[in-house]
Amino acid sequence: MADVRSVAHRGDLFEQRIREQGSEELGRRIDLLVAGCAHDPPPYLDRFGARVTGVDEDLPAVRALMPDRTDLHAWTLGDLRSVPIPPRSFDVVQVTFVIERIQYAELVLDRMLNGLRPGGLLLLRMRDRSTAYGLCDRLTPSWLRRLLWRRLVRSEVREQIAGPLPAVYEPVTSREGIHAFCLMRGLMITDDVTTVSGPARGRIGSAVVRVVDKLSRGRFTSSYDEVTMVIRKPHNHFARLI
Repeated sequence: MADVRSVAHRGDLFEQRIREQGSEELGRRIDLLVAGCAHDPPPYLDRFGARVTGVDEDLPAVRALMPDRTDLHAWTLGDLRSVPIPPRSFDVVQVTFVIERIQYAELVLDRMLNGLRPGGLLLLRMRDRSTAYGLCDRLTPSWLRRLLWRRLVRSEVREQIAGPLPAVYEPVTSREGIHAFCLMRGLMITDDVTTVSGPARGRIGSAVVRVVDKLSRGRFTSSYDEVTMVIRKPHNHFARLI
């Protein structure tokens, strides 16, 4: 049964779950894979042994950032549909704001799950396509998204990302979509947290999503835009199938 919560701040949920995973491994080093590593630092795990590997798209802006990443033990760039991910090699996979920005999101998730050991954790953070913000993000023309980028996104993010990321939002990129995805693969969602973040929290963004919520009569909610989930791969023999 999933632990469904709604909070204003996600805090250190990922760090907490990684520490708990480490305690289950009886002192063995934790192997952590960070997908979308160019702009997503791994959790701060002081006094906790973890080997961190990163994977990301092979883009000029991404490649320029990677040599300065001292928090990764190893990293690989390439198409996330085919970049090498050794099977059953990681205890934890972290995927943050990636799947709503790529095509073939289910294939990428399956590849990440294949890299998990039985009993491992998938730490997933995304923006939900079925929210008011998700609707605005995927329907806004690319030229307008570029125009609004510098106004709506905080400066420290702009320094790392040259412009707005693609807004693909395949059907799996929603709370309902992920729940269905996990049900089909025998995965257990242990944490399901929603919050308002990014441009949807600003003065202009919050006003826009409230209007969309009202006009859609609540079909596209403004109560949250970001979803954080912790998903566990089963220990039993069915884990061999994914």
